[in-house]
Amino acid sequence: MLVVETVVRIRREHAGGKPIKAIARDLRLSRKVVRKAIRAPEGAFDYHRSVQPLPRIGPFQERLDTLLTENEARHRRDRLRMTRIHDLLRREGFEGSYDAVRRYSRRWADARRKDPGDDVAAFIPLLFKPGEAYQFDWSHEDVEIAGKPMRVKVAHMRLCASRAVYVRAYPRETQEMVFDAHARGFAFFGGVPLRGIYDNMKTAVTSVFVGKERVFNRRFLVMADHYMVEPTACSPAAGWEKGQVENQVQTIRGRFFQPRLRFASLEDLNGWLEAECLRWAAMQAHPEQKDMTVAEAWDAERPALQPMLAPFDGFHETSHAVTGTCLISFDRNRYSVAARAARRAVQVRAYADRIVVRLGDEVVAEHPRHFGRDRTIYDPWHYLPVLAHKPGALRNGAPFQGWDLPPALARLRRKLGSGDEADRRFVRVLTAVSSDGLEAVEAAIREALDASTASDEVILNILSRRREPPPVRPLDVVADLQLSHPPIADCARYDTVRGLDAAA
Repeated sequence: MLVVETVVRIRREHAGGKPIKAIARDLRLSRKVVRKAIRAPEGAFDYHRSVQPLPRIGPFQERLDTLLTENEARHRRDRLRMTRIHDLLRREGFEGSYDAVRRYSRRWADARRKDPGDDVAAFIPLLFKPGEAYQFDWSHEDVEIAGKPMRVKVAHMRLCASRAVYVRAYPRETQEMVFDAHARGFAFFGGVPLRGIYDNMKTAVTSVFVGKERVFNRRFLVMADHYMVEPTACSPAAGWEKGQVENQVQTIRGRFFQPRLRFASLEDLNGWLEAECLRWAAMQAHPEQKDMTVAEAWDAERPALQPMLAPFDGFHETSHAVTGTCLISFDRNRYSVAARAARRAVQVRAYADRIVVRLGDEVVAEHPRHFGRDRTIYDPWHYLPVLAHKPGALRNGAPFQGWDLPPALARLRRKLGSGDEADRRFVRVLTAVSSDGLEAVEAAIREALDASTASDEVILNILSRRREPPPVRPLDVVADLQLSHPPIADCARYDTVRGLDAAA
């Protein structure tokens, strides 16, 4: 194919009177090509093939049409990739290339469209008022935490008017993570918009009906009511309805997560991400208000946001049975609870960073949340009532291995030494923590050790003495108290009571 410069030269030389034969000789072209360049309108020299030959696909065209028709009828998730269709044809003897199959499938799809305007990706630009709405979405990113590769779930929030972004990484994409992301996001933005735009994620939407009708999750609605937000769900497979946050996912992936991030912990990663969100807002120009940065538009939008009075108590509650060893199984790990809850049903409130175990209205355990698997997390104080009856378990009991005791108790443990008798004495002091409190027990231990006495009896005696009520203070008597009518001694008055016979 001739380049534009050659076509222009041919037309210019021919207009100057140069013969076609001479032009062809000088430019080393055929006279047919020169004539075609001269006759082409306005220098256009494009070639359009009217009929596409199919030397390889021809014998397999009917089979390929069948595969494409069946594939189009499948659900979007179940459709075969074009590489797979090419492989199926090769199994049946097809020797053509993948590009030939791909080009044919594209022409096949174009030919099936009734209207050339169908399926055209055209959208209507949206405009939002300050404080009107935000958009929320998730993405999955690959990072390295403590030297190990990890795929984290990243929550994305975006203010629709100012385009301010908030990003936070989590190990799960569960409902408690959604609640935590909203609380942190609204605190980061400095307020709450009036409306939230979501896709049909299971943690928010229970049922999807025709049109915009949705049944939202009960706990999700409670959160929306707490922040006074109106939740809005997009149409299925209609990402353009929240196009800002969809574009944010791609932008943040390229600018924040590539190359792969490496941090010692998830907390360090999230601290860095929050700082990057602020830096990005200060550097990025607003897409519509070119004279402002995103940070400046964000400052202008902040007064229009609703005030965030308090974060939502964002937990996901489930019921669990406590084993005889005072353990519950939750999220592929085991956690200890207070001994009084053994063999009973408890409610576990899972937060993004901790779990709280309740027996009725009483909290019987609280632990930092772990996201690995097959780990057992003990709190030795949960087993104190059991240890009081079985002091021998102090030596080999799993909850007490590597127990990081408070300083005074650790010092007493060393003074008492080892052995069954030492264990019993130490357990007697430990059990006093349940009734007197840890501070009082440590103070009694320090008092006894300062007196060079490492005895459980002395320590318990000190605690008992401190539990006794203070002595009652005697009343102060005023020495110079004077009576208005002083008494007069008169024994004859008794005789009048006894009668006349007594007097005689």
